[in-house]
Amino acid sequence: MSKEIDLSKRKCVPCEGGIDAINHKQANILIKKLASGWTLSDDSKKIYKNYKFKNHYELISAINLIAWISHREDHHPEITFAFNTARVTYYTYAIDGLSENDFICASKIDKAT
Repeated sequence: MSKEIDLSKRKCVPCEGGIDAINHKQANILIKKLASGWTLSDDSKKIYKNYKFKNHYELISAINLIAWISHREDHHPEITFAFNTARVTYYTYAIDGLSENDFICASKIDKAT
């Protein structure tokens, strides 16, 4: 994977299983292509980022933006939120780990926020 790849310009491809999840080394390369704040889970199966907003309205607006990106890419994160904070977690269930789709969507969120 080349450092010049702009993940935000890529398109998610359907993942129905049958492929290997991205390994720890590949995940470390890809996470460096994202804006700061994304964290690789200890087991290298998920990436997540915590967000803090001024108020609940801004939080919900951001969640709607993430939902729009996720719908367009047909790849959906876990989002947990409270009054003005959210955690966005990407994980590809079909392969029980990370796929390039997770990093593509994270990059698109970075560009949009």
